[in-house]
Amino acid sequence: MKERSKDTQTLFCSIVLNNMKRSSSFLIFTVLSLPLISAVGWELSIPSTTTARSRLRVREGSRFKIAIFADLHFGEDSWTDWGPRQDANSVNVMSKVLDAETPDFVVYLGDVVTANNIAIHNASLFWDKAISPTRDRNIPWTSLFGNHDDASFVWPLDWFSSSGIPPIICPSVSNSSWSSDDGCGFRGTTRVELIQEELKAANALSYSTIGHKELRPSVSNYVIPVESSDDSKQVVALLYFLDSGGGSYPEVISNAQVECIPELIFWHIPSKAYKKVAPRLWITRPCVGSINKERVAAQEAENGMMRVLEKRSSVKVLLTTN
Repeated sequence: MKERSKDTQTLFCSIVLNNMKRSSSFLIFTVLSLPLISAVGWELSIPSTTTARSRLRVREGSRFKIAIFADLHFGEDSWTDWGPRQDANSVNVMSKVLDAETPDFVVYLGDVVTANNIAIHNASLFWDKAISPTRDRNIPWTSLFGNHDDASFVWPLDWFSSSGIPPIICPSVSNSSWSSDDGCGFRGTTRVELIQEELKAANALSYSTIGHKELRPSVSNYVIPVESSDDSKQVVALLYFLDSGGGSYPEVISNAQVECIPELIFWHIPSKAYKKVAPRLWITRPCVGSINKERVAAQEAENGMMRVLEKRSSVKVLLTTN
């Protein structure tokens, strides 16, 4: 497969589109530098936590900096030379960004892996590789799901010979669900399993959370407070994370999720409202826009989330990708 060139655009602060894996798939990063020094009179209700991880805090005299990585698509075309090469390129780009920006926090904004291309039982092996640049630098992070992270495996046509029978190129038994009795079978890895495996290897650095069961099948629904740098431990921002679906269920934010009251919001698949405000061709404004002449790939339905956000003056940032 032909190597694709790098491209760079600007979106909100800075985004790098590196080594396209598909015409609609990029490694995307954004760096936010937020002046979260003091609260502004919001009445906040902070969810409790039982984990060993510490609270996120603003460094004294500094802005709170968040690096956001999206659409990494680790594991895509993993049986080719091209796929692993792109994963290595992504690790290299993330490492350079983290070393240059030294963020306080990292957000993996969906499509961490391309599960429909991963020909092993445990997709968390690729997930772990994508997280590793952040974990290796002891930077706290969190992740949420996109439409590819738990998608069902799709058999590649190039696996099949002229007789229509796939050659024996399945992974070894120790790394997959394959056995000599059932041939090549790939069950895939669920959203819950991906978070569980991430937390096992996180050393208390991961803030990813399995959300309330009442919101299933969506899973990555949770809130993370950021505290002030002084001894008051006053909350200066709430980071809300929402599962926008896709993969194992429809691409939509449900009515139950709409009841959340966000401050800084992150989800993967854009709302339909983005189609109305995004330019068709080149990006002309820094906050909204289609990348590289592409149309906005929005959710399947709009159930009121954007109307809720429109009425809340405390919402400062909404970040989506896809």
